[in-house]
This record gives sequence, C-alpha cells and structure tokens, in this order.
Amino acid sequence: MIRIVIAEDQRMMLGALGSLLNLEDDMEVIGKASNGEEAISLVKSLHPDVCIMDIEMPEKSGLEAAEELKNFGCKVIILTTFARSGYFQRALKTGVSGYLLKDSPSEELANSIRSIMTGKRIYAPELMDDVYGEENPLTDREKEVLELIADGKSTKEIADKLCIKTGTVRNYISVILDKLEVTNRIEAITQSKKKGWFK
Repeated sequence: MIRIVIAEDQRMMLGALGSLLNLEDDMEVIGKASNGEEAISLVKSLHPDVCIMDIEMPEKSGLEAAEELKNFGCKVIILTTFARSGYFQRALKTGVSGYLLKDSPSEELANSIRSIMTGKRIYAPELMDDVYGEENPLTDREKEVLELIADGKSTKEIADKLCIKTGTVRNYISVILDKLEVTNRIEAITQSKKKGWFK
C-alpha cells in the first residue's frame, strides 16, 4: 500500500484529491495538510511514502517544504497549476520526484505515483522544454534589491537595509530593468513573479 500525505490550501481540491487517490486499490491517503508547515509535521509524524504538494500555500510554500523534507526519505511530488520555468527549476534543485500540473487527468496522477515509487522521476511534458530555458539573469544582490522593492521599500530604505549608498541602489535598479528588458519597477516585479523567480 502506498501511503500518501496531501498538502493543498484549497479545501475542495484537497478533498477531491484525497477521494480520488483513496479509490485506487494500492493507495491510501493518511494525512491532509492545508499549508507547508502542516505538511512537514505530518510527514515527520506519519512517515508516508509520498507527499503531494501544491506550491503556493500559506505558512510555507510547497517548494520551501520540499526543501526541508529533502533528506527525509519521503518522495515529494509538486502538483500545481503553475507551469512556470522558475518554479520548475527551483523544484528540480530541491530534488522533487515529480512536478505535475493540476489539469492532468486523475489516472495520470495515480500512474505517476506508481512510477515514482519504482524510482522514476516524472515531470509534466510542458515543462521539459523549460529545463534548459530561462534562468534568472539577476545576481543574488540584484534579486535582493528587487525583493525589497516588491516589499514596498523606497530607494533610501533599501540603501539603509543593505548598507549601501542610494546612488548604488539606483544603479542596481537600472541594471535590473535592463536585464529583465522592462521599463519600470512594477514590470520588473510582475515579470519576476510570472516566471516564478521570487522566493
């Protein structure tokens, strides 16, 4: 019997997924979580074979939870609506066993779980083109500046937080806009979110 924990913050989706997988003769859903923190606790206490996780959840995202469960002996499958190359690349780095899209047929999910239990890795075909696709062109410091902008910080606040001059912050912003090929800060934030590059 394949023992499964599901982490999904939309209750209806969580219930439907649980019911579908419980219909399979060789699967049993032993725990349901509504956020990343709960998922980690359930995996640590119940020791499932597989944890199926959404990405965008409160408390901790699916990717953060997957990172934390990396060496816990439980296979993690990301099940999301987001076919974003940035998310996919981050998921690959955490070593997830599967990355599937929610609009796939339910029998495909069950078959993927079985394949993953035999040691295979299963990734949505739509994403395979992106594996070697767009990497985030920003340096770590540029990412940090953009995340502070997204948090609503002013140029001066960013300079104070990073202990650099406001002129240096402006230079960073100009390089960020240039690299992302956008014209303003809002577009830079929107583009980074769309590609799944934000933490």
